[in-house]
Amino acid sequence: MSALHKIVFILLVIGGLNWGVLAVSGWEVGAIFGGMGAAISRVIYILVGLAAVVELFTHRAHCTDCSVKKAM
Repeated sequence: MSALHKIVFILLVIGGLNWGVLAVSGWEVGAIFGGMGAAISRVIYILVGLAAVVELFTHRAHCTDCSVKKAM
């Protein structure tokens, strides 16, 4: 697993957990860092969004279920 793939995976897990906590409790994890107005929160949200875009375009190359296997 490449370093980029590991980073993307971690960021997507963080984003997914944030959405889950928000849906269940109404509390946004980004509030720890000062909410959406804080620069660090915006950077984290941007990184999570970029990770989703990277995964969107590179998923097939890393996923064994999605890759096309040639019959022998």
